[in-house]
Amino acid sequence: MSDLLNIAAEWSFWDRPIPPSVPREVALPRQLSDRTCLVIQGVRRCGKSTLLQQLVNKYELNPADALFVNFEDPRLSMSLSHVTLDELVRDFRGVRKESARLAFFLDEIQMVRGWQRWLRTQLERPSGNLFVITGSNAELLSGELSSALTGRHLTVELYPFSLSELRAIKPSAGLEEYLELGGFPEPLTMVDGDRLRRQYFHDIVERDIRERLQARSSLPIRQVVQMAYESAGSEMSLRRIAGAVGIAVDTASAYLQASEAAYVVQSCPFYAFSERRRAGRNKKYYPIDTGLRRVVTTRTGRDLGKALECAVHLELRKRFGQVFYWRGRGEVDFVVQDRDDGRVIPVQVTWDEPLDRHQQAIEEFYERFPTAEETVWVTAANFEESLAGLAGK
Repeated sequence: MSDLLNIAAEWSFWDRPIPPSVPREVALPRQLSDRTCLVIQGVRRCGKSTLLQQLVNKYELNPADALFVNFEDPRLSMSLSHVTLDELVRDFRGVRKESARLAFFLDEIQMVRGWQRWLRTQLERPSGNLFVITGSNAELLSGELSSALTGRHLTVELYPFSLSELRAIKPSAGLEEYLELGGFPEPLTMVDGDRLRRQYFHDIVERDIRERLQARSSLPIRQVVQMAYESAGSEMSLRRIAGAVGIAVDTASAYLQASEAAYVVQSCPFYAFSERRRAGRNKKYYPIDTGLRRVVTTRTGRDLGKALECAVHLELRKRFGQVFYWRGRGEVDFVVQDRDDGRVIPVQVTWDEPLDRHQQAIEEFYERFPTAEETVWVTAANFEESLAGLAGK
């Protein structure tokens, strides 16, 4: 075999079984096509590579006809271009001549120069090759490629484990343990998982944000993300962030945008019918994972009430894509819109029973949006059932 195939052999399962893993709660297409690429995006270390392995069984592929390669493999660092991709396809076709359908699972493809145009060409001239790609950046399919591949790609976002997925590893896990540990898979099986969580944070800031921005130092980026984590659930002023870190307002904005693209934070804009009104208000920001927030914040990481709000935001993002907040005299924690019919649903989060201020904020919301759906109240006691019911609204 060629040198490239020798490397791919170590990532693939041509002569060894695919290891068992926790089935992921993610909506996938019914089948793969050589005219459409499946794109899996998500924060670094959330389980994208493992999901790729699960796809072999889901789509009833022959493991001998499936090539896996992770482009962060250091042995590939000197030869990452579209030529590398051409050679992988050609060489694998050469050793699997009798197979009409081959599957290429290309992990962290953003590392490869020119991969966008190369993939477009492959899909425009289908030859029985199936392509599934992953990336750790939400802008993987932005700009030119997104336009060029209209109708030619399906995108799936993967997140850290949910509480029910955590229970596949820890059957007795309750909500408080989930909020403490978060959902990054590998640290859940380790004695000192926090050490790995801190390394994840360092890697995301350094490799997925600083290198992408070509910033000289990762320190101000880390400080911006930590401020977002500390202030989770509160409106954040770019001027306040910039002043606290000692950077320009435009730089603070760029750091937050890049952090969101790397999935380490998620923005929550103000809810209004007018885009202009939304843009005129500060956003709130939430962490991708409550365990990650806990290990990188100094004061508020163990606030269970705030951690519950963060976990609810993540679940709403999975179900609805975009999540908003609303504030008048009081605040409605979240507002979501049904993807099919646009129905507006307010969501209020509190660890214990709702207080008068929560109810007053909801009443004020209905004065402004009288056709909104019934409020969903999420507490520590009903976390799972309230969100399960919300998915069916």
